[in-house]
Amino acid sequence: MRRSAKRRLLASAVVLVASATLAACSSSTTSAPSGSGSPDSGGLKTGLKAYVIPKLLGAQYFTIADSAKSGGAIAGLQALGETGTETSGTAATPASELPAIQAAVTKGANILIVSATDPNALCPTLKAAMAKGITVVTYDSDAPTCRDLFVNQASSKAVGASLVDLMAKQIHNSGDIGIVSAAASATNQNAWIGYMKQELAKYPKIHLVSIVYGNDDPTTATQVTQGLLQRYPNIKGIIAPTSVGIVSAAQVVSSSKYKGKVIVTGLGTPDSMKKYVANGVSPQFELWNPADLGYLAAYAAVNYASKKITNASGQSFTAGKLGKFTVGPDRTIILGPPLVFSSANINNYNF
Repeated sequence: MRRSAKRRLLASAVVLVASATLAACSSSTTSAPSGSGSPDSGGLKTGLKAYVIPKLLGAQYFTIADSAKSGGAIAGLQALGETGTETSGTAATPASELPAIQAAVTKGANILIVSATDPNALCPTLKAAMAKGITVVTYDSDAPTCRDLFVNQASSKAVGASLVDLMAKQIHNSGDIGIVSAAASATNQNAWIGYMKQELAKYPKIHLVSIVYGNDDPTTATQVTQGLLQRYPNIKGIIAPTSVGIVSAAQVVSSSKYKGKVIVTGLGTPDSMKKYVANGVSPQFELWNPADLGYLAAYAAVNYASKKITNASGQSFTAGKLGKFTVGPDRTIILGPPLVFSSANINNYNF
């Protein structure tokens, strides 16, 4: 009996060690503690399996948007009693992101929350998921023809116009500028750039000389910024509507002969941009709170999966601490206007 008991204990220990090893190698998964209840659920379904799939893992912006610690998408799912897993590839390409989407479907996902690298490449898989009854919500970057809802960080027109207005103020309404974008296929980037071009019509002395693409990769963004400056040595400003691109552009300018001559603005996180505000390379830039974006996407997805809302314009729901939101045209929910950061307020924010 003693030998049998020891064998049972040893077998249990092996199983526990194996389970812990497998858990350490998997994507980040969290759920509400069993039996704890979910005070924010409000009659919504609980126990849903939700996969949060950013363009890539490891980028600060998406870490903030997705993680439980920051109050992002996983935190929203936890508050509603769901199981939340963040997973993706390590490059902002459809070839890297697509396997994560496919794996989530295979694992029995009820909800996919996706920032789309390329809508054309992802759509067949997302449409197949929707055909199986899986709720598909995009956030940050849209795939308009293959999702139920899109949670937009801000009005695309407002983002594009405000970035041009920020740049115009900083270069005194005159001079050549360039844009350092993310991927050429990114729907959010292209929408913002479209509205930037419209807004530039208000500033006839500002000329957009080139758009280059850093693919949300620091090395690539650095290289294309260097190339932009070499090709247009008299450029006065760079707009980077990407949190990776703006840091790369600011680093290049800060460490070159262009410091003091070229202004960098765009979309970035306060923590990553504080030193460039301090050294004058980027006096002003803007962003929303990425954690709020992810949190809102989680609530929108669970409400939709629970059939508490549809994607018809005018449907409303409450997103916990963020308050009430309404589905707008094109099945889109807007978080709100971006915040402008400068030396006057940047130290008040930590994300």
